[in-house]
Amino acid sequence: MTGTTGTTGTTGTAGAWDGELSARLRGFRRVQRLAYECAEAVAARLEPGVTEREAARMQREWLRERGVRDWFHLPFAWFGDRTAFTGFRVPLQFFPTGRRLEPGMPFILDMAPVYEGYTADIGYSGSLGPHPVQERLMADLEAHRELILREVRERRPLREIYEDVDRLMGRQGYANRHRAYPFGVIAHKVDQVRQRRWSPQLFGFGTQSLKGLASDALRGHREGWSPLWSPYRFSDHPPRPGLWAVEPHLGFRGTGAKFEEILVVTDSRDPEQSAFWLDDDLPHVRRWVEEGAEAR
Repeated sequence: MTGTTGTTGTTGTAGAWDGELSARLRGFRRVQRLAYECAEAVAARLEPGVTEREAARMQREWLRERGVRDWFHLPFAWFGDRTAFTGFRVPLQFFPTGRRLEPGMPFILDMAPVYEGYTADIGYSGSLGPHPVQERLMADLEAHRELILREVRERRPLREIYEDVDRLMGRQGYANRHRAYPFGVIAHKVDQVRQRRWSPQLFGFGTQSLKGLASDALRGHREGWSPLWSPYRFSDHPPRPGLWAVEPHLGFRGTGAKFEEILVVTDSRDPEQSAFWLDDDLPHVRRWVEEGAEAR
């Protein structure tokens, strides 16, 4: 089984912020690492015949055993051509199905746990055995991680960065599959949420997180920005300081691949501290480092 899923090169560190904010970022990094540990653990357990629903349940159970009680959204799993959202037309099609995993089939695991009030939203791409097409997609995603960070640091409007990502995908010969998400988003803001003993969900999304996103949307509407990073006019503004879960998603002939991880945006005038990936010790980044070392 192979499994990967964000880059090498330019980055920053949580230590760039003052002590209080660094402690806050450590909380987000902790839950993001927990989510990726879950993805790797579940990917290692996948075998022929496992359904998307079973893979999603495995993610939920693994995280609940480690103290997760709330979610930005419940875990997803997509197998085969569903990794490229083939034929997706309505939101219900994103939810896990009875599709069974087969040898050589690609998969994507996607989860967004909330732990101790901190939120993560991650995507992990892999396959049950070698899958050269998905491996190529994952390798080519490295350029997208670099482009996004560079242009956020340049304070380009989010809508323009989205279009540049789209153009890069076109040059690589791929289809943009994050356009299939609601509002076509490539990213959305995440934040801390209030912890509660019982955290209900609405259509698979945690109500506490939905309230926070709705509050950001209302505030942003008044101030001229949006918590959703999309190809539409409401994203035609510079990057807003905060934490963004970014997920460029490539598709090619029924195969999809993506990473998803947190990008930190600040109001610093120092370019390197104005934006940085929360963590470079992630499965897809380690893979790119290893591939770069082998190429040398």
